[in-house]
This record gives sequence, C-alpha cells and structure tokens, in this order.
Amino acid sequence: ENGCKVAFTTRSREVCGMMGDHEPTEVKCLEWNEAWELFKSRVGESTFRRNPDIVELAAKVAVKCHGLPLALNVIGETMASKTMVQEWQHAIDVLTRSAAEFPHMENKILLVLKYSYDSLADENIKSCFLYCALFPEDYEISKETLIEYWICEGFIGEHQHVKTAVNKGYVILGTLIRANLLTEAGGPNTAVKMHDVLREMALWIASNFGKQKETFVVQSGVGLLKIPKVKDWGAVRRMSLMNNKIEEITCGSKCSQLRTLFLQYNNLKNLSGEFIQSMQKLVVLDLSYNSDFNKLPEQTSELTSLQYLDLSYTSIEKLPIGFQELKKLTHLDLSFTKKLRSVDGISKLTSLRILKLLFSNVHGDGSVLTEVQLLEHLQILSITIDAELGLKQILGDQRLAACINGLHIYGFEQKPFNISLLVSMKNLRELIVDNTHVVEINTNLKYIESFTNLSTVDITKCTGIKDLTWLLFAPNLVDLYIQDLEEVEEIINKEKETNLTGIITPFQKLKVLLFYNLPKLESIYWRPLPFSLLGEIIAVNCPKLKKLPLNAASVPRLGGFTIDMRPREHITNIEWENEDTKNRFLPLFL
Repeated sequence: ENGCKVAFTTRSREVCGMMGDHEPTEVKCLEWNEAWELFKSRVGESTFRRNPDIVELAAKVAVKCHGLPLALNVIGETMASKTMVQEWQHAIDVLTRSAAEFPHMENKILLVLKYSYDSLADENIKSCFLYCALFPEDYEISKETLIEYWICEGFIGEHQHVKTAVNKGYVILGTLIRANLLTEAGGPNTAVKMHDVLREMALWIASNFGKQKETFVVQSGVGLLKIPKVKDWGAVRRMSLMNNKIEEITCGSKCSQLRTLFLQYNNLKNLSGEFIQSMQKLVVLDLSYNSDFNKLPEQTSELTSLQYLDLSYTSIEKLPIGFQELKKLTHLDLSFTKKLRSVDGISKLTSLRILKLLFSNVHGDGSVLTEVQLLEHLQILSITIDAELGLKQILGDQRLAACINGLHIYGFEQKPFNISLLVSMKNLRELIVDNTHVVEINTNLKYIESFTNLSTVDITKCTGIKDLTWLLFAPNLVDLYIQDLEEVEEIINKEKETNLTGIITPFQKLKVLLFYNLPKLESIYWRPLPFSLLGEIIAVNCPKLKKLPLNAASVPRLGGFTIDMRPREHITNIEWENEDTKNRFLPLFL
C-alpha cells in the first residue's frame, strides 16, 4: 500500500511457501567466469604476479568449488599467501582426495552448510541424504533407483504396499530438494544431483566428522583397477566402488558390519566367495552393468540379510545353488540378463516383492509364470512375453496381471496382438512391443477402464498399425517412442477421436517424443497442443511429416526444449501454424 517490499532469504523452499512466496527467486551457483573472478579477487593479484605458473593451477582449484560462493571465498582466502607451485598442487590433491581435510573446510564451510542438514525433520531423512554421497561427483542419480535402495535399507519405514513406500520416498526427495540439499537433474527431471561440496559434507558427517573414515568407504568414479586397501574391514558399514575399472575381487574380507555394497558399472569378471562370505548384515548388493560378470559365488546363499540384489546388464547364466535361502530378499533385478538360462526355484524367495525380468533371456513361459504365481508377496513384475499362452496365463490371474509394471511383447507374428487385452493390467507403466503384428483397437468402444498408469510406450518394427489413436486412453504418457513402422500414417486419427467421449486433450504430460523411420507418417495430431511438459521432439527419417502440432502458445517454458529433425533438409519443408510459431520454435532445432 505504501510501496514497501519485504525481501527475505532462506535455504528452504518450504519457508518460501509458508511466507506466501510461491515463485521465489533462486540464487544459483556462479557461472565459471563469475566464479573465477571471485576466486582471483580472494587470492589476490599479487600472488599471481609472483609466480605466473600458479594461474593454471588456481583455475583447477576454483573448479573444485563448483561455483559455490562460500567455498570460493574460504578456499581463495586460504590460498592467498601460497606462492609455490607445489602448494597449489597439494591443494588440488587434497580437494580431490578428501576435501574435508582442506584447511578451514570443516569450520568455515562444512559447519555452515551443516545447518541445512541439521534442520531436516528426522533421522531417516538425514540417512536418505547421506546415502546420496555413495554416488560419484556430479552423478545423476535415478530417483526411482534411489527410492528402491532407501526402501530396502529401511529408511522409509515398514509399508505393506510398495506403492505407498515409493510415494513416501518421493516425499523425502521433495523435502531434500526444497532444502537445496539435492537438485533436479536428468532428462525430464527423472534424477537428482548433489553439489560436490554438499557431497563432501555428507561424507564428513557419515564418517563421524572425519573420525571414522572407514565407516563410509566411497571411492566411486575414480578409475580404480582393484579394490582399495582397508585397514579395518570390520568398521565398514557402506562401501561404494561403482563406476570404476575393477575386473576381479579375489581377496578375503571380514566385513561383518557391511550393509551396502555398490559394485555397478565396473569391468567385473570374478567375485570370490571369500570376499562376501562374512557379510551377514549385507542388505543392498548392486552388481549391475558388469557386462562380463557371469557367475555369482555359491556363498551368495549365506547373505541371509540381503534384501536388494541387482544383476541387470550382466552375463549371469544361472542363479547359484542355495539361492532360495535368501529368505529376506524383496527386490531382485534380472533385467537385460541376455544369457540367463533359468530362474528355477525362484518361488522359494518367499519375501520377494519386486521381480524384474524385462529383456532377460528368461521369458514369461508357462513354467516361469507358474513359479512367479507362487510368490504371494509379489507386487511388481516386469517381464518379456513371446508366446500367446504366456499372455493368457497372466491375464487369467487377476493378481498377477495387477503386478505387471513393465511388459515387453515380442514376436507375436502368427496371430495378431490386441493391445486392448492389456487394460486389465492396472499398474502397467512401461509397454514395449516389437516385431509383432498388432490388430487395430476398436476405438468406437467406450472403455470404462484405460491405461491410466502407462507412462512409457515403445513400439518398434510392428505391422498392422496405421495410427495409434488408442494412446488417448493413456492420459499420463510421459515417453513415446515409435520406430520402424512402415504403415503408420498418423498418431491420432481425427475421425476416431471424434467418436470418443470424455477423452482429455492428449499428451498433456508428454516429455519425450521420438519418431524413427516412419516413411508414411504425415500427422501427429490434427491441431496444435499445449505440451506443457515437453522437453524434446526427435523425428528421424520421417519425410512426409511436414506439420508439428505446435503454435505460439505451445511449450510455455522453452528452457531446455529442443527439436531434432533429420535429415536437416526436412526442416525447410515444415508448414508452420503461423509466423509467430515459426519464430518461436525454429531457433530450437538442433
């Protein structure tokens, strides 16, 4: 009323909401040029003048601050009197190896940042935050995977339904993001990142403020060729050696207190039983993305506390004898295990709640599904089906159909496949159909039920498809991939859509749209769409696609939005809604 304004600063977005500010201005870390100028001003020009060789090293030190003004100020001031090249090289070594050991790092940086950590509501949320430090610097951590770890670690509490626990996990992620302890990352915000200085703080806290460094052994993404030396294996609680080049682990260890072991993304070929046999308290074991790893040691059956096991993208051929002794195992990921011959005995894993077999060599045939049906606590199943009998067996079991989270339909060529059969799969989120003859869905039917949870659709090398109007029944679709369909002419058919009632505007939640090798595709939709969340459109070898469903109001937030059309000469053939639309989107083509 009197022209006054109140400005306030906070580390928490929740405080902004409580103050009625729903669109706060975020103070981001400095871009490189600004960060470098700030760092140089704190070091002082006289230091650089005394020894010009320092400038290049100083830039490397400044990079380690990752644009955080607090770190740039403190570290810059600490280095102000250092005029020898060796002093700067030592600073780089310390900041790379263990930044908490850098002078003044603890009392002037980590203690200041720790306030945000101390303000978290309870110990479980704090544990969730510290867990993120197990990943490498600048790593984009999948939200879905992170929450699956948290659930098995017990951070989210006991929940009868996986979906309830997952929702609680997203609540915790939101809390950490609003506290600016994590930031959104990944394609369409499917991941989170931790600032490197915050990661150092988390490692410092997790090691009892540097007093018990072997509690949290984290050497992820540092190029290791073998496992590091550990003075006291018995003290280790969590160990992350992910994203390295380790080929074998043959040594023995007495990790009697180890709860978490990350070995994913290595070159692992051999894991000895001597190494894991004492890990009676191990809860999470991730061996994924070790493409040459083909055999689990027999001692795996002695991991009686194990709840989470990820063997996806390995060359595992069989599960070890005694595998069914893992009575506490709740999460088993065998996705993309192309050499796996059998999962016989899996029905003995009585606690199993999540089983992932998508793109495994083990398909959903009669014997496999019969075993899966015996898993009375199973809630999430992803699987590949290549025979009609397998699909009938799933659809004939209402409980099993409700468990289907991811489905890969492959090779249904003799008898046409009707996608409408899948409507009974209430929790279907990911659908991949390839090398299949697909019968046209009768969209004149008024479906009471629809694909409400379906978020990813990937259709490749299928016949019998002229349009995909059935996607109107998937209102929450996020990712759409259509590839190598020689007959498809349009995505949504206008005439078929007008026969439907109560259908919302399509693709409101779409984030990724990819078309590849669609020689007859002419239309995506017959009028412009809002696309409030769309991040990218990719159209490769779609020569007849001359109009995109865009106008000047489509995609309200253009930050990060791109269009990739190849060959590039197809861009010149686009028919724009009007000149404003052309001016808005043409600069966004890659």
